[in-house]
Amino acid sequence: MELVPLAQSSCGTSTCPGVFEASDGSVVVQGYVVPTQRYADGVPDGEARVQIPRDLLIRAARSLPDWDGQ
Repeated sequence: MELVPLAQSSCGTSTCPGVFEASDGSVVVQGYVVPTQRYADGVPDGEARVQIPRDLLIRAARSLPDWDGQ
């Protein structure tokens, strides 16, 4: 799967939180894993909740081809 960066945090390395568009059109989010003991309401196997900066998500949304600004 090829990942194209939509937006990344500016922490100076490529391992920062980021939002990517996958080759199949889906969106992939890289961030810091939220500890399950803080929010233990059941995340299925194979999934994880990640935390990213709010401005990063907004910048990523704006770079999607079908963003209408609303």
